[in-house]
Amino acid sequence: MVDQRRAQMPGVKVIVHPECRFEVAQKADAIGSTEGIIKTVQESPPGSRWAVGTELNLVNRLAREAAPAREVVSLDDCFCVCSTMFRIDPPHLLWALENLRDGRLVNVVAVPERIAADARIALDRMLAIS
Repeated sequence: MVDQRRAQMPGVKVIVHPECRFEVAQKADAIGSTEGIIKTVQESPPGSRWAVGTELNLVNRLAREAAPAREVVSLDDCFCVCSTMFRIDPPHLLWALENLRDGRLVNVVAVPERIAADARIALDRMLAIS
């Protein structure tokens, strides 16, 4: 995908999510979280061109917001649509919060304690960043 997009768009910068395949990440110019991708594209010089390897709706949003100063396209012509991301919207958030308020836990993600311990450390470190 990276080689194909570079051939189609000479000079394009490639930025991908860390969840991309290792081979894709190795060929990218940058790797970033959703926030990192957004910030990198938004702060890039006018006239820059980006192929973004992440969920299609984010790519489309970046393309709208960056235009006409920057060109943003999906890295993958077949598109990456994340069905889980489609469920993160105000009505679903409200539903989850109302259930939590009423003492009901919904959509609980459970992981083995050995993984949860390391995940807690990572989350605590992220939350501590100001």
